[in-house]
Amino acid sequence: MDASLEKIADPTLAEMGKNLKEAMRMLENSPRRIEEESGKKPVPEDIPGPLQGSGQDMVSILQLVQNLMHGDEDEEPQSTRIQNIGEQGHMALLGHSLGAYISTLDKEKLRKLTTRILSDTTLWLCRIFRYENGCAYFHEKEREGLAKICRLAIHSRYEDFVVDGFNVLYNKKPIIYLSAAARPGLGPYLCNQLGLPFPCLCRVPCNTMFGSQHQMDVAFLEKLIKDDVERGRLPLLLVANAGTAAVGHTDKIGRLKELCEQYGIWLHVEGVNLATLALGYVSSSVLAATKCDSMTLTPGLWLGLPAVPAVTLYKHDDPALTLIAGLTSNKPADKLRALPLWLSLQYLGLDGIVGRIKHACQLSQRLQESLKKVDHIKILVEDELSSPVVVFRFFQELPTLDPAFKVAAVSNIAAAAVGRERHSCDALNRWLGEQLKQLVPQCGLTVMDLDIDGTCVRFSPLMTAEALGTRGEDVDQLITCIQSKLPVLTCTLQLREEFKKEVEGTAGLLYVDDPNWPGIGVVRYEHANDDNTSLQSDPEGEKIHTGLLKKLNELESDLTFKMGPEYKSMKSCIYIGMASDDVDVSELVETIAITAREIEENSRLLENMTEVVRKGIQEAQVQLQKANEERLLEEGVLRQIPVVGSVLNWFSPVQASQKGRSFNLTAGSLESTEYTYVYKVQGTGVTPPPTPSGTRSKQRLPGQKPFKRSLRSSDAVSETSSVSHIEDLEKVEQLPSGLEHDNLEAQCPEQPCRAADPVARQTEALQDEEDDHSQMGTRVRRLKV
Repeated sequence: MDASLEKIADPTLAEMGKNLKEAMRMLENSPRRIEEESGKKPVPEDIPGPLQGSGQDMVSILQLVQNLMHGDEDEEPQSTRIQNIGEQGHMALLGHSLGAYISTLDKEKLRKLTTRILSDTTLWLCRIFRYENGCAYFHEKEREGLAKICRLAIHSRYEDFVVDGFNVLYNKKPIIYLSAAARPGLGPYLCNQLGLPFPCLCRVPCNTMFGSQHQMDVAFLEKLIKDDVERGRLPLLLVANAGTAAVGHTDKIGRLKELCEQYGIWLHVEGVNLATLALGYVSSSVLAATKCDSMTLTPGLWLGLPAVPAVTLYKHDDPALTLIAGLTSNKPADKLRALPLWLSLQYLGLDGIVGRIKHACQLSQRLQESLKKVDHIKILVEDELSSPVVVFRFFQELPTLDPAFKVAAVSNIAAAAVGRERHSCDALNRWLGEQLKQLVPQCGLTVMDLDIDGTCVRFSPLMTAEALGTRGEDVDQLITCIQSKLPVLTCTLQLREEFKKEVEGTAGLLYVDDPNWPGIGVVRYEHANDDNTSLQSDPEGEKIHTGLLKKLNELESDLTFKMGPEYKSMKSCIYIGMASDDVDVSELVETIAITAREIEENSRLLENMTEVVRKGIQEAQVQLQKANEERLLEEGVLRQIPVVGSVLNWFSPVQASQKGRSFNLTAGSLESTEYTYVYKVQGTGVTPPPTPSGTRSKQRLPGQKPFKRSLRSSDAVSETSSVSHIEDLEKVEQLPSGLEHDNLEAQCPEQPCRAADPVARQTEALQDEEDDHSQMGTRVRRLKV
């Protein structure tokens, strides 16, 4: 490219091209690479310093811009959109620099050059997108073109608007029709730009009984138009969609065009599906958009061109009205808006433009065809194969209802079940979308919430493929990731209802319905002092749930446990994450209940012990004081005098008994130490109370994690023996405590079963020793006789 720049006669243009190339190379390089080359770490420039008097060179300034663009890469990864600009992006950026340079020419040369750029770009766009004999308006904001079109429609329908202004609109109110599936905020934006009240907007509902739920209802629109005409209003403009902003549906533009011609309404079309007009095969619904009065295109997003303006193509014969509406301008700066697009279209060529749009459509069709073969995935745009937008959603049908309930499908019970399933699926789809965005970032997925369908995942390669470099292999990887997540989604959705029933049937646990949580469910332990009617913070419950969360995480199971506030309250809960198909929900719920109960009992036992120790210390102080008084009465007052007491003790020593007290923490009482001084042995005292029973210790095979039902197979043990062994263990658990030993001895008569408990073995050994002593005593008595 440097050799090509040398052939340019104008040295300023050649220098501009070289500087732009060098600047883009520096800005796109990573700061780490510059750090390795220079051996220095770039100094952060977060705090602006004083402006230097001597100025700085271009390299230093670009270095500062680079640091501000990339920031700290350790905290935030570098954006991939900057890395994939490419040469065509450089041409678009060069257009802005050239625009500033061209504006310095004399007026005659500037007029000729801007007219040529504007006419060429308009001609190329009209031919590429099959819009014959159209004019073009280039604008930075995407919605700005529609606002200008509305102004042109007002001037066209109201002849006295230039003279009378608002009075004309007041006598005959204009009506702008928008689809219910239009972009959010489009209607208020038009009213603010035109100075019209909000009643001038009319939202047309989409089909609910027949056809797509995202297409405009043409019959209802015709009824609205007739009503407005009868009321003395003026139907002004209709905004149709060739690919809605959310789902990508295309309205019945052909039928809408006939209706607009009948009532003299301006028809404007926008949407991502307009890009398919550049392809050889176009669907009839999108092809009808070429007959509309105006359309808005965004070639910068479709072709991956940065800083390229949007284009509104329109048809109108009166240049005076277009000038008043702002669609045309005599200012050269306004005409130079087309310069970046003029350069980029020439750089790509017709084949490059068509190839990029075709590649995006092929990616969408590839994903759509692959998703049709995946179970539990619903595609929202199945009737439009040419649409470059794919919106899908995970779903699972409810169990088949009995025939008696099919008639009452609209009952409250059925509606509640459908509502619960909808909320559960929305949370799972939100989790699925976030997982796919992290696993396959090249696909540029978007998670969105629709009023009718709920939470969905959108794949729109026409808007992201060129910037992210999406290829067919990325789509295949996306399908693989979806298939790998489906078992977890289906099992979690099935276990949610089972988990709810188990929690509601367990004493001490409360099921918390949090529709935004994508896991098995949310549960809260109700302690003794818990007030369910209050939503205030609960320190005691928070302490119990904190300990419960720690215990559950120590089990090292495949489940994830988190603690957070309950939905719309201040109380703590345990959030249980996604699960696989081998989770024993009953064991999980029982473990949570027993563990929480143990934590509460231990906490209460510690509090009781603290109170007992405090009372015991007070009692010990009283007894010590009483013992001192008794010793004083027993020895007398004279013995307490230092000199006299020593003399008396020498002549008549006092034989005082050694008395002491010890505090038994287990019994919580004071005990005498006489036994210890006499027998030189520490007394055992009262038998300590039994500690609370631990969580259910279910017999598990080696390597089996908690909350697993059973291992399906094992390398060392066959499947039959494993199943039989598990059944034997379950039988032993179900036997009463007094029958386990007898049954095991009956099964193994040659080798009597010994108790596995160490305490039981010790008791048995002591019993045998007592029997030996009794036998020895009997023999001694016989010898004496």
